[in-house]
Amino acid sequence: MTALSGCMLSPGGGLSENAFQPSNNPVTVDTVSRNDRLAELAKGQHPRILATYGGEYSDPKLERMVAKVVGNLTAESDNPSQTYRITILNSPNVNAFALPGGYLYVTRGLLALANDSAELAAVIAHEMGHVTANHGLQRQQKEAEEVLATKVVSDVLGDSQAAKAALVRGKLRLAQFSRNQELEADAIGIRHSSRSGYDPFAAARFLQSMAAYSDLRSVTGAADASLDFLASHPNAPQRIELAQRHARQFGTPGGTGARDRDSFLAGIDGLMFGDTPDEGFVRGNTFLHPRLGISFSVPTGFVIDNSAAAVTATGPGETAVRFDGVALDPKVPLVDYLRSGWVAGLDPSSIRAVSINGNDAAAAKARAGGWQFDVVVIRPGDGGQVYRLLTAAPAASTTLDGVARSVSGSFKVLTAAEKAALKPLRIRLVTVRPGDTVGSLAASMVGVDRKLELFRVLNALGPGATVSAGDKVKIVTDR
Repeated sequence: MTALSGCMLSPGGGLSENAFQPSNNPVTVDTVSRNDRLAELAKGQHPRILATYGGEYSDPKLERMVAKVVGNLTAESDNPSQTYRITILNSPNVNAFALPGGYLYVTRGLLALANDSAELAAVIAHEMGHVTANHGLQRQQKEAEEVLATKVVSDVLGDSQAAKAALVRGKLRLAQFSRNQELEADAIGIRHSSRSGYDPFAAARFLQSMAAYSDLRSVTGAADASLDFLASHPNAPQRIELAQRHARQFGTPGGTGARDRDSFLAGIDGLMFGDTPDEGFVRGNTFLHPRLGISFSVPTGFVIDNSAAAVTATGPGETAVRFDGVALDPKVPLVDYLRSGWVAGLDPSSIRAVSINGNDAAAAKARAGGWQFDVVVIRPGDGGQVYRLLTAAPAASTTLDGVARSVSGSFKVLTAAEKAALKPLRIRLVTVRPGDTVGSLAASMVGVDRKLELFRVLNALGPGATVSAGDKVKIVTDR
């Protein structure tokens, strides 16, 4: 996390990158907002936001690049006394948001999607626009400040485990501003980033990239879509057109505004892409978890969604698979665990002990609410960890047994060599060589599906767009 205010100038008058070293003891937001009760409450929510979005992503090179962009914006701020604290969140979701008092957040997923510093500046300036316009305060009367604080912060980020689980699965709304407020923040942000020297058309470009990302995500079933920027920010073609209209007030496409592409791409080179080792990895139709040391596969045509609560997969005919783990006393037989009441509509006569790839297991059938279920519990080794595989299909489906047997039969314990070979995916910057094409570069990516479509989205290449020798592009790899 880096805190920035204005006045970070080099002797020549320009912004010095050396001024943007991450600080172990930064100026804190409350030094300029001691009387802002919302800012104080926002400060208290920081640990919960970190927990929701996978913690803080630490990469000094990346932090310096992001801090430089924020510093450039701060130097031309409408409110130079406002301190901003920027945090990079360790989440693959594409998001950025602000809390009262100048707390700014951007995910590594958003950084992976952007293609230059101007696009990042457009996003951050938009969020600064909410702070500048006091949108968080306009939503309630002043005398209802305590109610507002509770609504915006405490209720959304509740203390209970149930509230936390609900939040992760889609209840988080940190930036629920009205459409007019979003458009106002767009206008403020474009003006702000342009005045800071950035290309004013970057906002429209990134809105288009997010639209392309959203289309790809709707096909691939990316996890926790509600934690993405698009879940709380309207993204219609009219908004892109309005952003272009605002930008024309400050220049023409390809004009004098800086994009600072090389500096940005150097900053994100090596950025983690997708899931972390703590969450496990999705590789095609297989889920592998290096820390737990297990894996399983789903049939062709299924899409895996790796979320904080569970791993789910959906496939043809409304068939779905859910995988999770629970702690269980090693002395409790698995058949007794199936009978313990956690499976609704269980058929007791179907319970049977089985062995799956040398692991102790038990299986059963259930029916409830027009659905049929196949339930398998597996205990690798003699410990207290038990894994559960639940396959569901409509009551009339004839494919449940085949899918369930395929999934449960694929469950295995990873060897030490297999666990060691699993590495997180990363964004890598490559220079296009003579003979390289969009297709060949996309084919070089590993660990992802729909390689050609993803390559185009990551590099903002529309249909039919090509690459030329010497261009710098992003690929996804485990190297």
